[in-house]
Amino acid sequence: MQQQPNRAFPVEFFYQLFALLISFILVHAVYVALIRPRAAAFLERQYAIMQSDPDYVAAQSLFVILKDYEQESALILMFWALAILVYKGLRVYRQQRQLDLELVNHGGGVVMPGDAPGAIAHIDTLDRRQRDYLLPRALVAALERFTVTGQVQDAAGTAHGVCQAEAERMESELSIIRYIAWAIPSVGFIGTVRGIGQALSQAHRAVEGDITGVTQSLGTAFNSTFVALVLSIILMFIIHQIQLMQERLVLDTGNYCDDRLVRHLRSG
Repeated sequence: MQQQPNRAFPVEFFYQLFALLISFILVHAVYVALIRPRAAAFLERQYAIMQSDPDYVAAQSLFVILKDYEQESALILMFWALAILVYKGLRVYRQQRQLDLELVNHGGGVVMPGDAPGAIAHIDTLDRRQRDYLLPRALVAALERFTVTGQVQDAAGTAHGVCQAEAERMESELSIIRYIAWAIPSVGFIGTVRGIGQALSQAHRAVEGDITGVTQSLGTAFNSTFVALVLSIILMFIIHQIQLMQERLVLDTGNYCDDRLVRHLRSG
């Protein structure tokens, strides 16, 4: 009977919740202790200089670019997504290392239907966490199918079926990461709308000659979009790298099953 992955979902679910909480605490602490005080001090100095020198060109500051709530929210989402991607990347890396092991104990000879239970028992000597990886599940499913039917093509089809099901499962599990990658630019656009709205509400002051409030509000609009798009670009690159690792794992597992198991099977 084909083994199913178990126990992984609750662990990963609580890991995601914990990662979100930690991301919020750390990012918010940095904003309260460092970014917003530094940004306020920088803007105050710039305003004082401009009051004394009308020709002064205002400088840029990273603290000012990051100071608003939209940028803070985008960074929280970014670090949350990175924590999830690290978890998935480490899991794929451990499974990839398993491909260097000799899990089918056939000694280079052939495997008959009567030999399959012994091969399964050899795989079962792995610890519980390693038995839940893709390669042992594909091998055990193929051997169990071979024991029942005695047909090599059935065993091969079962192994590749497990690999295909795992590929679809890993693809679906990336949906939360793709949602975060979509949410980050959306948060930036919220900041853009908020900044433009604030600028329009102070248009009467600009007409009177005081454009300080308008420029600060427009700065909020453009900075939030800028930060969100940069974070989204970085996150999408890492997502594609993790997806590439997962696809390579599935393909390599299928090749492992063909080379080290299926070609050694004999129907009788």
